[in-house]
Amino acid sequence: MLTTNTLDPEICYRALLTRDARFDGQFFTGVRTTGIYCRPVCPATTPKRQNITFYRSAAAAEVAGFRSCLRCRPERAPATAPANRVMDRAMAIIAEGENEDGDSLAARLGLGERQLRRLFATHLGASPKAVAQTRRNLLARQLVTETDLPLTEVALAAGFGSLRRFNHVFVSLYGQAPSAMRRGTRRPTDKGLTLSLPFRPPYDWLGMIAVLTAHAIPGVESVTPDCYRRIITLGGHHGTVAVSPLGPTSLQARIDFPAIRFLPRIVARLRRIFDLGADPAPIDSVLAEDPAMAPLVAARPGLRVPGAWDGFELAVRVILGQQVSVVAGKTLAAKLVTQFGTPVETGIPGLTGLFPSPERLVAEAETISLHLNMPRARAAAIVNLAKAAADSPGLLERGEGLDLSIRSLCAIGGIGPWTAGCIALFALREPDAFPPKDVGLQRALGLNDRDLMARAEAWRPWRAYAAMHLWMVALRLSPSPALERKTDEPVA
Repeated sequence: MLTTNTLDPEICYRALLTRDARFDGQFFTGVRTTGIYCRPVCPATTPKRQNITFYRSAAAAEVAGFRSCLRCRPERAPATAPANRVMDRAMAIIAEGENEDGDSLAARLGLGERQLRRLFATHLGASPKAVAQTRRNLLARQLVTETDLPLTEVALAAGFGSLRRFNHVFVSLYGQAPSAMRRGTRRPTDKGLTLSLPFRPPYDWLGMIAVLTAHAIPGVESVTPDCYRRIITLGGHHGTVAVSPLGPTSLQARIDFPAIRFLPRIVARLRRIFDLGADPAPIDSVLAEDPAMAPLVAARPGLRVPGAWDGFELAVRVILGQQVSVVAGKTLAAKLVTQFGTPVETGIPGLTGLFPSPERLVAEAETISLHLNMPRARAAAIVNLAKAAADSPGLLERGEGLDLSIRSLCAIGGIGPWTAGCIALFALREPDAFPPKDVGLQRALGLNDRDLMARAEAWRPWRAYAAMHLWMVALRLSPSPALERKTDEPVA
């Protein structure tokens, strides 16, 4: 695998000759004789070495003047989260379709615009603007080829300012108008749209769905072995999504949402829930060096860390799970939605209400404990979190580092190290988050929290994935997993 930001042409060409899927998305091939750039798994005849230039990203290939291949479709290449924290945050903002110029993006990241451009040039070989434009172009192409959306809505969803600009870009990049790309195809005309969500295999769907099932909030989420469904809300609108396995390299998302302009944000959040940016090869390689972890990794290759649609929702769910069973935590979450959420009609059995906002829970501070029949201290922790989230909207987004995030969360009354660690692991997407006080983790290896923490040093920077493997062991070993306490953390 490619572990540096400098591409080795010989390694890339060997990967191209063998169509090695492990390199898919890690580089792109520009063919000078055709003016087209491809994925390394493209089924076309391999060009001669002297006619090829390799690029770190699709954006770099497009900046160099290459058009994307109509056969291998670069928009289907799996994306891997950058190892650099700043780049990871920048790419998350771009993936959600926020059309910010370089100065405003740099300001959000706490950097100078020149410094941000240097980072993008080093890691992706293209400027932030070029990367954002390529994301827009590839999303538009995916919507044209995979959905029956009217082309005006495709342009709006992808972030084009006008239909004329949309058509011009398509002709320039693909050699044909978007309408021509659809010619001769038939698509369903029912409500909603369906998109593929590519990932880098292998992918442990059963492991992912087992964790989502265990913690799904009744009324908000519905999980079966072959599909995850939930209610979503953005910008004052609500709708539903359903995600299921599609094949060895992608999942399928069914999206029913009234405001098409939010589509990039919806797709980005779904990718976050299912951890589709992970590269399992380096993760599994590090964990397998531990003799105790090696058989777990071999048994569940490609195990991912489930994320969250909404950080506040997940953080509240973690607090509700303090000192109680998983089933009891789900029951409390269901009561919270019933009592303080917003009922909605979705037409899907089991999806009946929106999770309450931070502002609503702050307003109901005096009644939460009474309605949920729970300790006042735990209700106070939820209210304290809600106040903090309302005052600081970025509190539950991935920030400047794991340690800083843990300290910020622990400064909120009622949140201790275990709760903060779980929030960092699932909501903030910190790959090295690890709550050593978790009873399930301790039992999986028969270690106390101090010894477990010392053992986990060898798993850096992928301790969150080690935690998932150990939790799966705990679930298998327990005769009644739902009755196991998740933590020995006292209620503050």
